[in-house]
Amino acid sequence: MTRKELEDLKLTKEQVDSVMKINGEDIENAKAGTASEVKNLKTEVESLKTQVSDRDKQLETLKASAGDNEALTKQIADLQAENASAKEAHESEMNQLKVDFAVEKALTGAKAKNVKAARALLDLTDAKLDKDGNVKGLKEQIDKLVAGDDTKFLFEAAKKQSFKGFQPGASTTQKPGAEVDMSKMTYEELEAYMENNPDAE
Repeated sequence: MTRKELEDLKLTKEQVDSVMKINGEDIENAKAGTASEVKNLKTEVESLKTQVSDRDKQLETLKASAGDNEALTKQIADLQAENASAKEAHESEMNQLKVDFAVEKALTGAKAKNVKAARALLDLTDAKLDKDGNVKGLKEQIDKLVAGDDTKFLFEAAKKQSFKGFQPGASTTQKPGAEVDMSKMTYEELEAYMENNPDAE
């Protein structure tokens, strides 16, 4: 409100001065209040900017962490794969050692003269152990080698058990002191005769 508007209202000079003074104080207070509010708003804006900046930094940190986690996850996955592979190789190696031992034991039991040579003739491609620790199908393969004309020389021939003195089922027509025709004997018979008669010529 201007001074002229107040004078037009028929106010005295003192009244006009008083009103103008009050009005001026209100305006100054309003200005001061507005300045304070603007300052507060500026402070809030700066605070918000700082918060946004801080959050942006946090996001960058999280992104970096996520990248590290992916790398770490991949590294862990690679290590797990390596461990699984090593375990499988170890189990395979242990199984092979068990198979080798079982084969050697079986060939020794079959009186192989040369275990390595006899083993070379066995098919052990898919050799697997049964619940008793024996290689499946190994006995049949060894029996075939022992009986084979071309492979039986690899094994010691089973000696026939001979008895000195009276032998059940043997012919009793042979008189003591009677000559024996050794030329008609087989090698096994001759071997058995020589064992029973060490003094025979």
